[in-house]
Amino acid sequence: MPTSRNSFHRRIQRGFTLIELMVVLLIIGVLAALIVPNVLDRADDARGTAAKTDVSNLMQALKLYKLDNQRYPSTAQGLQALRVKPTADPVPGNWKPYLDQLPNDPWGRPYIYLNPGVKGEVDVMSFGADGQSGGEGKNADVGSWQP
Repeated sequence: MPTSRNSFHRRIQRGFTLIELMVVLLIIGVLAALIVPNVLDRADDARGTAAKTDVSNLMQALKLYKLDNQRYPSTAQGLQALRVKPTADPVPGNWKPYLDQLPNDPWGRPYIYLNPGVKGEVDVMSFGADGQSGGEGKNADVGSWQP
């Protein structure tokens, strides 16, 4: 009886070998290599979707501004005219607050506003992750002219 008890205690105290630990780490590494790129792509997709939503919301606020004031804010007045009544010409006669706050794009930069626009009557856009005009994927521009 004492010999079986000693071998039982030896088996419990033995632990994992270095090879067993290396195999587990290798499996975790392979799983991470397969999963991480998919997760990173999802974050970029989410930022693009958030930018499209913000641009759409800003365009809706601009349309309300135009309905009330018969024109869009000038480029100089910018999107800030949706929060604070402009004092520069043309001063809107029937101004109301259209937004509580102006969002930055998902990459932390202010949205760009042009009146007259390049692609439409007015343009609201973000230059994407790289902050430069043009690009593809996560660096693609997101603008009010896009569906």
